[in-house]
Amino acid sequence: MNLLPFALERFFARHEFTVRYLLCASDPETLSLRELLDLEPGSAERLADLRLGYTDSRGGEELRRTIGALYEGGDPARILVHSGAEEAIFTFMHAALSAGDHVVVQFPCYQSHYSIAQSLGAEVTRWHCDLEREGAPDVDELEALIRPTTRAIVLTTPNNPTGYALDCAQMDGAVALARRRGLWLFSDEVYRGSEREAQRLPAASDLYERGVSLGALAKAYGLAGLRIGWVSTQDRALYDAMASAKDYSTICSSAPSEFLAAVALRHGEALIERVRRIAVANLDRLDAFFTRRRALFDWTRPRAGTTAFPRYLDGSSEAFCARLVDDAGVLLLPSTAFDAGDQRFRIGYGRSNLPEALGAFEEFLDRDGP
Repeated sequence: MNLLPFALERFFARHEFTVRYLLCASDPETLSLRELLDLEPGSAERLADLRLGYTDSRGGEELRRTIGALYEGGDPARILVHSGAEEAIFTFMHAALSAGDHVVVQFPCYQSHYSIAQSLGAEVTRWHCDLEREGAPDVDELEALIRPTTRAIVLTTPNNPTGYALDCAQMDGAVALARRRGLWLFSDEVYRGSEREAQRLPAASDLYERGVSLGALAKAYGLAGLRIGWVSTQDRALYDAMASAKDYSTICSSAPSEFLAAVALRHGEALIERVRRIAVANLDRLDAFFTRRRALFDWTRPRAGTTAFPRYLDGSSEAFCARLVDDAGVLLLPSTAFDAGDQRFRIGYGRSNLPEALGAFEEFLDRDGP
């Protein structure tokens, strides 16, 4: 296995915990431990009494039952808990792919969606989204990308970085194609629940017998620090293969994290609504900001998620982002970190300090730009 350096994560390693304003965060404003426990009377006492031993490698029964309720039928046997979404992507790729296989990946996306497959000797074809149309992919184009060696289609909906959420026709088209060709359909749904103007779709694992839905607490729920992710799948053979691969990574998750994750998911809609309120207020601010700066940026308000992917109209986005962080302490993520050219940047709008960050951004532009 020969993994490429993870461009986005190496970028964050240089800046994330030292920069003044992290204006490109993909995860929204989080809660304190006290605020989370206050959602459920008695939970603080139960946490204090928790035994700090190993957990079930599949995820504890209470947590799998709570996650299972998010899916049709509520079956905890379909749920495999992981230490974050990244581990789940890793175990899926190792369970489903071999050298010489082919994968089609919606693009742009998180680098794990293609680099892990490539490290295993699989070939990857990028299914490019139309960034001039909010990041919408063309499902009619998807079939032309399928080969005899194709084993999986990888989707992200709602998408990071664009914020685009597939509509029913697009998801149904992808499912129908995967079913006709007998392909895995791996659907990264970590922002599921963050839809605003877009419709919340059924999970891929509910729509298709070879569908695999990726979920996590980091994005729609705002609880990245718990490091809890999961997959839902109807396919028992794939489930067992992923569970076996997981024996070589974390084996099991942290007992306190699993306890807190179950508390969070029992109050999941309230947590999602909290993130949505912050996002909507911040999007209104961004609409006004980009209207004032229309000569410099091309902006489309996203309908889901907590990230957007505006275009910079005055040269290299990478150079622009470097000047911004050096001069103003405001971090944006250039599109080069996604291997998506040098014209765009990711901006995150799920954090409560966006007004102050945006103020520092605007002061920089007053000094440096149009």
